[in-house]
Amino acid sequence: MTFHRKRMELLPVGAMARADALAMAGGMPGFTLMRAAGLGCAALLHQRWPEGRVVVLSGPGNNGGDGFVIAERLKTLGRQVRLGLLGPVDRLRGDAATAHGLWRGETEPAAAGLLEGADIIVDALFGAGLDRPLAGQAAMLADAVQAARRRGARVLAVDVPSGVSGDTGMPLGPAVEADLTVTFFRRKPGHLLLPGRAMAGEVALIDIGIPESVLEEVACGWFENGPGLWLDTFPRPVLTGHKYDRGHAVAVSGGPFATGAARLAAMAALRIGAGLVTVASPEAAAAANAAHLTAIMLQPFADRAGFTEIIADRRRNAVLLGPGNGVGEETAARVLTALSLGKAVVLDADALTSFAQARDRLFEAIAANAAPSVLTPHMGEFGRLFGEADLSRGKVDLALGAARRSSAIVLLKGADTVVAAPDGRVSINANAPPTLATAGAGDVLAGFITGLLAQGMPAFEAASAATWIHGEAAAAFGPGLIAEDLSGMVPGVLGALLDEGGR
Repeated sequence: MTFHRKRMELLPVGAMARADALAMAGGMPGFTLMRAAGLGCAALLHQRWPEGRVVVLSGPGNNGGDGFVIAERLKTLGRQVRLGLLGPVDRLRGDAATAHGLWRGETEPAAAGLLEGADIIVDALFGAGLDRPLAGQAAMLADAVQAARRRGARVLAVDVPSGVSGDTGMPLGPAVEADLTVTFFRRKPGHLLLPGRAMAGEVALIDIGIPESVLEEVACGWFENGPGLWLDTFPRPVLTGHKYDRGHAVAVSGGPFATGAARLAAMAALRIGAGLVTVASPEAAAAANAAHLTAIMLQPFADRAGFTEIIADRRRNAVLLGPGNGVGEETAARVLTALSLGKAVVLDADALTSFAQARDRLFEAIAANAAPSVLTPHMGEFGRLFGEADLSRGKVDLALGAARRSSAIVLLKGADTVVAAPDGRVSINANAPPTLATAGAGDVLAGFITGLLAQGMPAFEAASAATWIHGEAAAAFGPGLIAEDLSGMVPGVLGALLDEGGR
């Protein structure tokens, strides 16, 4: 395994526009940036698909200007190219007009008929800044591109597929799906968030000459999740240490017929490096848990006082509540107990839904706790706890708003898991294979987070690292994955990860 050590920043559309503006203010002509973008796209297209008839669809703005450069460069390379323009030539302005002036071929109206016989289509109609649905001729073109792709044509999108939001990844209406999307300087959230990630196909990032120093002025703390974001804070065993230095995690079990989730989480916490792990179990479930636990300790409790005694042990510094715990006042009371005792807390599943009618009570307790809290809802649990789940707002916007409202790290699960912190930091995960859609996988993820918190890893980094390792472990196992397999893959992932980090 080879991992990127560099932090991979993401830039929302507005931040990318500021990056362009700052580069130009620093002496980089806009047309120079446009030409570099177009030449880079043409080079990738020619390399990927060295044969075939190309149709370039250009819009009236700067994205269309990139298309003019692409068409001219491909023509120079001897490719058969047709150029279709959405709108009249005499309405082109600025750098787009300059780029069109260099095109030596015929400019045809962008229409569906232009795509007949095309082997490769370049979508340079609209870029990431589009903020309204495609309509009229633009919408018909998007539909025509889709039809051509179904017939076998390949599609390269410039920046983002037309009709897809660069910020949310959501289609605004009719939209193009691409085989390859080429973007510039930094990826945008919409390249990672679903369904934009699927609609973009492979995403290639190219350098067009924007100085790296610009990033200092436009970066907003949003990242593609990966080791470069958190590896420097990842806990490593030291020769002089012992198990008590590596923290003591607790996973709270459900009743006698709901014990598996806590054990999955407990094993995950142990595998990720926690020095000690205890399953806190209602007495009625103790026998079931005892039959399955070896390195993981078991501590039964009979009532709230017994539970409080277990959690109050100062050596037990991170607690997971929720998986299999049941929805109701008893689970809510245990959550409030753990928070009041100053423990790092991970709340999942039933622990979240138990506060659906008392969310302010939970958020006040989290805010009063000096130790970190991590909430790990899927969309259904998110909607119940926060009272909204409208993805048209964008998954990042939802998660950030929830993090600020709750004073917790919010990990909004899915194939495009978003981790958000109250201070505005965001990571978007993109390495989760579809095999992770299996019962118990979320319990393992919660256990990974709890184990990292027990070792003292900062909460935003711990949640991001756990999410990424979860995806890598699943990918390493491959088809046939069940939740029990995930923890067993962690040593291989950690071995490669820490070896890479130590170089």
